[in-house]
Amino acid sequence: MTYYLYVLYSKVSDLYYVGYTSDYIRRLEEHNSLSVGTYTSKHRPWHLEAVFSCGTVEADAIRFERFIKRQKSRRLIERIVQGEMLTGILAQLVRVPHVRD
Repeated sequence: MTYYLYVLYSKVSDLYYVGYTSDYIRRLEEHNSLSVGTYTSKHRPWHLEAVFSCGTVEADAIRFERFIKRQKSRRLIERIVQGEMLTGILAQLVRVPHVRD
């Protein structure tokens, strides 16, 4: 099983959200439809901005997600979305092409 790091964007709230999963299409649908009361339910609709393959080890995907969230940097997330050359721990990420809506 391959794990992915994904970046969502809410135009309504002008916010980014970073998560990891083994099925990013399903997660996008869940973020846009699951019960009210979650963080992401307050900022719908979400759009998929970027997806990166993290490999087959879930712990690696968790490490990437936590690293990005700990930075608390919108600029870093925007650099990731724009496809800038990443360094350090993030240099291991491999961008996955996806269809934007």
